[in-house]
Amino acid sequence: MESAGACCASGGSRDAAVVCEKLLLKGKLPEPFFQLACGHHRCAYPVHRNVLCVWNIATAQPLYLSGHHNSISALSFGSKIDPLLVCSASHEHVIVWNLDECTQKVQEGFTPRGIVIGTLLGTVLHIRFSPDDQQVAVCAGNQIYMLSAKEEAILAKLDGHVAPVTAAEFCTWEKSMLISVSEDRTFKVWDYSTNQLIYQSGIITACPLLSLLIDEENKQIITGCAEGQLWIFSLISGHNYRCVAHIDLKKEQEKFCNKVWKSGKEIGEGQNNSKLCKTDNMRPEGSVETSLPILLIEHCDFFVCFHDEENTYSSQNTSCFWIGTSTGLLIINLANFELETTLSYRDYSDLSIQIARSCALMRKAANGKVLCLITSMFEDMIAVLEVNLAALVRTQHNDFLPRGNEKSLSVIARCTLLASSPLCKGLERNMKKPSSKTLGGKNTVKDKPLVFHNKIKSSGYSAAPRMTMFSPNANLKKQKASKWKASCECENKEYPLKSCPPIRYEKEVSVTCKPTPIFCVEYSGDGELLACGQADSTVLIFNSNLTDVRHVLSGHDGALNSVGWSHDRKWLVSASEDRTLRVWSACNKKPALILGKEKFHKPVRFAQFYFMDTFILLCCGAEFHLLSFHLDTTNDDLKRYKQRSVCKLVEKFPMTSTMEITSLSAVNEFYSYIVLAAGSNRALEVFDLNAGCSTAVIREAHVRSVHQICQNKGSSFSTQQPEAYNLFLTTAAGDGIKLWDLRTLRCERRFEGHSSRCYPCGIAVSPCGRFIASGSDDKCAYIYEMRSSTFLCKLGRHTESVINVCFNPSSPQLTTATLDGKLRLFLP
Repeated sequence: MESAGACCASGGSRDAAVVCEKLLLKGKLPEPFFQLACGHHRCAYPVHRNVLCVWNIATAQPLYLSGHHNSISALSFGSKIDPLLVCSASHEHVIVWNLDECTQKVQEGFTPRGIVIGTLLGTVLHIRFSPDDQQVAVCAGNQIYMLSAKEEAILAKLDGHVAPVTAAEFCTWEKSMLISVSEDRTFKVWDYSTNQLIYQSGIITACPLLSLLIDEENKQIITGCAEGQLWIFSLISGHNYRCVAHIDLKKEQEKFCNKVWKSGKEIGEGQNNSKLCKTDNMRPEGSVETSLPILLIEHCDFFVCFHDEENTYSSQNTSCFWIGTSTGLLIINLANFELETTLSYRDYSDLSIQIARSCALMRKAANGKVLCLITSMFEDMIAVLEVNLAALVRTQHNDFLPRGNEKSLSVIARCTLLASSPLCKGLERNMKKPSSKTLGGKNTVKDKPLVFHNKIKSSGYSAAPRMTMFSPNANLKKQKASKWKASCECENKEYPLKSCPPIRYEKEVSVTCKPTPIFCVEYSGDGELLACGQADSTVLIFNSNLTDVRHVLSGHDGALNSVGWSHDRKWLVSASEDRTLRVWSACNKKPALILGKEKFHKPVRFAQFYFMDTFILLCCGAEFHLLSFHLDTTNDDLKRYKQRSVCKLVEKFPMTSTMEITSLSAVNEFYSYIVLAAGSNRALEVFDLNAGCSTAVIREAHVRSVHQICQNKGSSFSTQQPEAYNLFLTTAAGDGIKLWDLRTLRCERRFEGHSSRCYPCGIAVSPCGRFIASGSDDKCAYIYEMRSSTFLCKLGRHTESVINVCFNPSSPQLTTATLDGKLRLFLP
């Protein structure tokens, strides 16, 4: 075989070379060749069809091993380093080689020999060593042979696939478990010690499954097909091998390239950055779209390459994987199922191979560089590529690390109010309380209506003489003291940090006689009361265990859009489709404040108290309003019609390039300047009300408009993890739930598994920050654990779509609300 020298390709990068072609070999390759091997700082590939070559990267010396008569079709390195084994397979033999012994034999002038462990098994597509290197799984035809790695012996024969088996992997945490995928488009789980089939999936896709990998950290399997589709299935006991996620790499690649191009355009470097992404997604008219077969899935040390960077972010603890395709390499983040970076062979003109037939990658990076071994689809060429991962990321991620104002974003206020801040102006207005002066400017005593008493209190002469001049009522003080103590205990209740998720069904309550959708629910801060906004324009206030209706608040003329409690639990604000906003007293059925239709040109979608009950935030159309207010519930018999409460507009904040704000969120439990807004343009925008402006925009946060933004506002986090307040959730119909970090403006995790495809359903996060609840249009609610992308539990017993969920802030209980007007309570 002829070899060519090394050459580098930078693709227009200003950093060090992104890809370097370390070795290029030309010669005859085996026709039915399928599997390359790369690992332990060595690469294994066939030369002259039936000769195995192991190239040592450190010494740059090849080791040639002869023993096959037919063409080599599959290669694999062992799991252990001492001794380091490599297995080669052809139609007539499967041979295991001890590389240390073979190297010593060559140095002594002898011909190295391997151990033949299999004979005449057929065309081998894939081989894999067990974790202890004692067995070898050989995929030949429709069967899987379990062979001993020390002698020629068939330990087991697994027969069940109806098409050639393309890949197999050992499960490291389950003894004797093997998982295989096949061209019959299914995967199977085997117990090879007993030759039993444990699980058989249905047909997953229309194209053959080509690759397989087991994610040991999350206990999942990842498989890819010939059309660029990835499926992730859970191997956790009790999950029944359910599908966690389905990823379309073509769509993800297009979305990633558009994101890189837009971010580069904003910074003024769009030409350099977009160059790397244009070739795959901007096809000229009349061209033919090619398929995207997934040839390889391998672990990636993505964040290890950035350990020297000063600025890091929380997603460093997530798992990333290489995806090898015929046109290039991709890195996907399994926490949010999004691409971190892409490398297209066609973008680097110095590379000799533009379309690959097979691919192998080194699992661990060395000095931030990864070796990749590829063969050409149309020519007899093998190339060894060295990929500089850090340089590749920098060419496509201008915003990979936090910059300037993004670094300063925090939900918790870290500086004093600016003199020019809208919040400061609103506070000054609130300091000026309404005066009781007359028109003339003089203080006068108001006229009061005359009151005539029919009964006059007795002077006491007819009563018996009092023997004791003074006797204090001790019982009254005890009652007052006990009430005060109980109220303090109620206020100081905190959510237990180590509680189990509320998954046990407790009770069901129908809020009305007729089925009436419940559009919004929210607990008061002490967890004692639950407010429910309904489609029939009423607000119901229940106690926490749903045994009694405390108040029925009526006055709106349209369906309720939102309800929100004040921090001191004395007030409730409601927004409706009738373009009005009302503030109610928790102990009175009459509204203390009404903002009528003349104030708003569109329905008020959301309203809440803000800045420790100093302001009211509401969104109307494409802007949200900051209102200062003063509530007065005293009665004036002469002016009953006149509202004594006062509300004034401080400032309006428009959202960028959107028709309507679909969701709004801010923390009211402590002083915070940050307001999060979501628009119909699928974007998220971050506002700093201390500066009085928008500070960041996340475009295309979901594939549809964001239905709800959910922040963790529980007091349990304040003493445990203050940085957790910077995490927030968003959800959109048909696009799952995403967890974002405000400090980096990145999606940290994506939660899949529920089937809310058409109707937008609500989400909630537990005060301890460990669990997420989500409604769904399949008449179920789902409980997620924050560290897992798949749901923990599925809550049934619902008769209609679950459109809202709510955690109690003081005790581990969950309330769900449905379209047919029913509330269900779940306990641990």
